[in-house]
Amino acid sequence: MIDSIRAWISGNSPDHRKETGRRQEALQLALTALLIEAANSDDRFDQTERGVISRLLESRFSLSRSDADELLAAGETAASESAELYHFTRIVNERLSFEERVELIEMLWEVAYADGVLDEYEDSLLRRVGGLIYVPDRERGEARQRVLRRFGLDQAT
Repeated sequence: MIDSIRAWISGNSPDHRKETGRRQEALQLALTALLIEAANSDDRFDQTERGVISRLLESRFSLSRSDADELLAAGETAASESAELYHFTRIVNERLSFEERVELIEMLWEVAYADGVLDEYEDSLLRRVGGLIYVPDRERGEARQRVLRRFGLDQAT
């Protein structure tokens, strides 16, 4: 009995590990759904954007290609079934640090610029998500500039 209490307090109990796993899965799904919302915001979710999202998921969560594809499919379902961004951004706010939220904004910019062009609806979505996850305009703009430089588009703006 004492050992099980110690395990629970230290976070090593099976129930604690299971709950941590569920929370991580919910976070992965929320991030994926937001990336898909960015891809869908211009009504053109193409293979280039799909590839960028898959690569971002593999990198961010250390996933295999098949696991990233499964998460992408689950994210598409979650995004299509949700009428609002709040559910996803609430999870992000609860579980990510400020720096990680800025990293998410940078990931969203990568999806928005995957086709080399920023659509007004993509820009609007990034502003809304930035506000909902409490990333100020300055940090959002700096994240955008990093993506533009990485994509070689910084001369076009």
